[in-house]
Amino acid sequence: MRWRSRPSWGGAAVCAVLCAVLLAACGAVGANTRGATDATTSVRVLDPYGGDLAAEGTPKTGGNLIIGNDREIVSFDPARQNGNVVAQAIYDLLFRIGPDGTVQPWMASSINSGDNGLTWRLGLRDGVTFSDGTPLDANAVIVNTQRHIDKPTSPAHAYADTIASMRAVDPLTVEFTLKQPLGDFPVFFAQAFNAGSLGMIVSPAALAQYGDDIANHPVGAGPFVMDSWVRDNKMTLKKNPNYWKAGQPYLDSIEFRPLPDTETRYSTMQNGDVDMIYGGYNNELVRAFGNPNLKVYYGPGNGGFFFYFNFQQKPFDDRRMREAVVRAIDLNALGASQYMGQLIGADGLFQDDSPYHNPESSAAWPKYDPEKAKQLVQEYVASGGTASFSFSTSRSEVSLGEFVQAQMAAVGITVDLKFYDLAEFTSRVIQSGDFNLISWVNTFDYPYPGAARLLRSDGNVNYGKYANPEVDRLLDEAGATTDAAQRAKDYQQVELLSNQDIAVAWLSRSYLSTITKPDVKGIDRYLSRDLFYGSLWLDR
Repeated sequence: MRWRSRPSWGGAAVCAVLCAVLLAACGAVGANTRGATDATTSVRVLDPYGGDLAAEGTPKTGGNLIIGNDREIVSFDPARQNGNVVAQAIYDLLFRIGPDGTVQPWMASSINSGDNGLTWRLGLRDGVTFSDGTPLDANAVIVNTQRHIDKPTSPAHAYADTIASMRAVDPLTVEFTLKQPLGDFPVFFAQAFNAGSLGMIVSPAALAQYGDDIANHPVGAGPFVMDSWVRDNKMTLKKNPNYWKAGQPYLDSIEFRPLPDTETRYSTMQNGDVDMIYGGYNNELVRAFGNPNLKVYYGPGNGGFFFYFNFQQKPFDDRRMREAVVRAIDLNALGASQYMGQLIGADGLFQDDSPYHNPESSAAWPKYDPEKAKQLVQEYVASGGTASFSFSTSRSEVSLGEFVQAQMAAVGITVDLKFYDLAEFTSRVIQSGDFNLISWVNTFDYPYPGAARLLRSDGNVNYGKYANPEVDRLLDEAGATTDAAQRAKDYQQVELLSNQDIAVAWLSRSYLSTITKPDVKGIDRYLSRDLFYGSLWLDR
């Protein structure tokens, strides 16, 4: 599945991927911005984790920042699945993941294991309070973690369910005993809202008062607090005067406006009606790169846009047909017709400069070769197979479906197109496994748990039911080990094996970005666009 928009300018309809993290590809980053000849407008890595805060000068205090969001916020409950980039402004995180992949203290001060990942002690900073005056202590962490354990539908339930027991060693220390060793356990407290996070802590007093209606009454220990919320109009946050990080936040307030239409969102940014937007599409990113009055933050990530093969149905239970599909798709043509000539190709699970990337996996990935695709199809038919399948996607993806149909016809495959309303596509088609081939997006920064969710035989987004026992073993070992070198080796093998199996059909990385006016400073972000809001300031 992809999300698309149709700008009013530029002739043919333009499509783009909306996902969760960003660039890299079939070669060096930047070398594969197909069709791009102007370095000032081509999609490329640029300040992916934010600006150089020290070089931006002394932050100015005060002012109201206006942000255009790509959707209305559904809920502020960390135990309810939904996309919410505002939540981090109110809750903050106990830890954060640095650009080098290490977990670093944030609201919490430490997390350590003395027995190779079976028992962990999490230390909290002294004096941190929620905006209602309740202390952020060991009890608050336990209460919040227990909510995720008790709610199977929580996006963080699978993470919390790794815990066998937890106790308050003292008011500022929580001890977690896990069901089995897990070297990557600290990552669970550093993930952003949408990925499921144990690190967004809600005031226990507010939970006692509002229960599940905390979704509409968030109370955290972050840099801002809720001031007003008129749904489908705007939300205003005001500064938390008791924020734990001295001197922050610098802004007096932040106003969020839901602008789900991509063309409207970009035009609003270009016209100066908002100070910043969360970009999700290729077309707004390309235009922002070409606008000298805008600042772009965009960088590489893992996963991306791809096709799921249904391994439990013909013809994709046969590797020859999976390879034929990959070899039949011309990424240059896809980029020209769907991505303004700037598709960022992907040929594996990890971006090229990731320590988890295995160059052998890129070499193993089938390259565009329609003649080889025809040969594979003919072999499959000669062995008794039928060279046809259905391609299912959302109704907004008609041009993508037609592109796939034409590419397959050129190598002797007949494709039946099936289009669905987005809700039906995500709920009935994908969840039920009622498909041959579907389009989808799955992106992530750090490999755990993203890689396992996608490729493990029981992964909760392994919709194609790909299964390789050795991949399962390596994923389990990578998550459990505290040895960074062993972890990297395991993920490199996972990438190689899954490419050899053609577990999915990789096509593109994603296009999530942060686009601002030049006077917006202090951008400190994850690749998923999630911001650390306390450092933002306006140079006015």
